[in-house]
Amino acid sequence: MLLKKEVLKSLKELPDEFPVDEAIDRLIVLNKISKAQSEIKDGKGLTTIQAKKKLKKWLS
Repeated sequence: MLLKKEVLKSLKELPDEFPVDEAIDRLIVLNKISKAQSEIKDGKGLTTIQAKKKLKKWLS
């Protein structure tokens, strides 16, 4: 779940005029980061070794 202060901080970094799509994209990225952090806290993330193995398969 996103915190209002994180959303406001991200929106304040935008220029005075911007496309709405850019603001939505930022919120989507913030939400995905928040979900990933929660999954890591719950032990659902990968170790560095596991991630490297997956990347090696994808990149070869």
